[in-house]
Amino acid sequence: MAEASQRKLRQMLALLTMLNSKFGRSKKSLAVHFDCSVKTIGRYINTFKDVGFVIDKNDDLLKINKEESEYKDLSELLHFSEDESLILTNAIKSIDATNELKEQLKKKLYSIYNFDRVATPVVKKHNKRVVQKLIKAISDKKQVKLIKYRSANSQNISDRVTEPFDFTQNYTSVWAYEPESGICKTFKINRITNIEILNQKQAFPENHKKSNLDVFRMNGNEKIPIKLRLSIKAYNLLIEEYPRAEIFTKKAKNNHYIFETEVTSLFGIRRFILGLPADIEIIQPQKLKDYIVSEMKKGIERFG
Repeated sequence: MAEASQRKLRQMLALLTMLNSKFGRSKKSLAVHFDCSVKTIGRYINTFKDVGFVIDKNDDLLKINKEESEYKDLSELLHFSEDESLILTNAIKSIDATNELKEQLKKKLYSIYNFDRVATPVVKKHNKRVVQKLIKAISDKKQVKLIKYRSANSQNISDRVTEPFDFTQNYTSVWAYEPESGICKTFKINRITNIEILNQKQAFPENHKKSNLDVFRMNGNEKIPIKLRLSIKAYNLLIEEYPRAEIFTKKAKNNHYIFETEVTSLFGIRRFILGLPADIEIIQPQKLKDYIVSEMKKGIERFG
């Protein structure tokens, strides 16, 4: 009896997680996923409503209304960013392989999180207003104006007309096509002052294509092989700030580490190297060395 109750609880938690999504799920698809009847799914959903969750229905798609539900912070408990997921996975792996607890943890996590798919965490409170407007624009397929966007690349603050179509996994950026430049880009949420949803429908859906995100969270289609030798200090700071980098790093001689991967831009890795110039050796490529030297000369001219 206890085992059946535990199985039912796991199923309800997994269902709650799936309803706590951006697009929603139909009762039929949920019944197929959990190998149960549509009526059973309906009973579970009624239970969620009874304890304070507000379930929105759009056509046949159901999802939790996070703003009106009593449990607005649910997603902080149920969601992990990609970096958090990697840290958690490594923590589980560190348990002795013969330990049954390890297998139990893995089974419970996978039953809730639908294999190794990483869900998105709730955004920070000061970004909620921007994200909510972007979600509406994506749903209504409308163009938006990013008000006073602070660009790190151009060093300008300007309004940008875009067609948003998705978010990065941790909701820190929005994927959008910019008609003026003709390029799909990620725009940092915390650099957007406000959002104006325009009456103009999105006109370029065929161009809504995501490019790759590298370890330093820079996007693009270019693949630049890089190889660095890191001190212990540089290694520690790298994996603390960019946990995904750990899988591209291996131990070397004399308490050093080799970090080897591909990046989509030199801009992201530039900040990391310039912060620790005495602890990092650039093995390749030469253009990265030249770029860093050029940036250091600019700094010397400014402060020297």
